[in-house]
Amino acid sequence: MSKAIIEYKKPETLKMLKGIAKYLDFKISAPGKEKAKGNGLTITPGDETVDTSEMEGLFSGRNLDAKELRRKAWLRTK
Repeated sequence: MSKAIIEYKKPETLKMLKGIAKYLDFKISAPGKEKAKGNGLTITPGDETVDTSEMEGLFSGRNLDAKELRRKAWLRTK
């Protein structure tokens, strides 16, 4: 998908573009949503309101070691 950057001075212009976007099948990204770009990938900041406490039961008490997990995950079978 191609991208275009439009600079505008008046807020009414953005309202007009949002209205046109529905009919011409394009999307508008607000400034500040895209934090960084690298190697063609866009890094978007995570949602701080997500409750991760539900996942604690999955990982607690298992003595997980990052080094051991990597060793097992990267095994190459012949």
